[in-house]
Amino acid sequence: MNNITLAPPTEEQLRSGELGLKLRHYNYGFVGEYPKQEYIRLDARGENGRLLGGLRGFVFLYWLDVEVLFVEEDARGAGLGSRLLAEAERQAIALGAKNAKLSTFEWQARGFYLKQGYEEYARIDDYAPGFYLAYMKKALQAP
Repeated sequence: MNNITLAPPTEEQLRSGELGLKLRHYNYGFVGEYPKQEYIRLDARGENGRLLGGLRGFVFLYWLDVEVLFVEEDARGAGLGSRLLAEAERQAIALGAKNAKLSTFEWQARGFYLKQGYEEYARIDDYAPGFYLAYMKKALQAP
């Protein structure tokens, strides 16, 4: 073990997914087999093709993890964020998700997520100077 090198992986090594596969097989010994990570990617575009908002997330170990949800300021208040989140949750349930989680800064959309049924379960104070980062979760219900 003395001749170990540390280096960034090549593009081919990244595409192979070998590292993630090794971790997944290790995890199987504890939680049993589970589906591979599945991405959820949604864009909301106006008639002219302008990007008005979108959502990026993934389902892993039966959890929807919302990484990004954004709606342009001039498109807010018309339900677009709710529609994006509901569609992501619907897709996640179809992929087997039982719960959803996300994080949001206090100046972002904590109140919006509370209205969508999410609850804050933890926070990190002063994550950005003077602001906390809230961690939120929600149990997903199949229709």
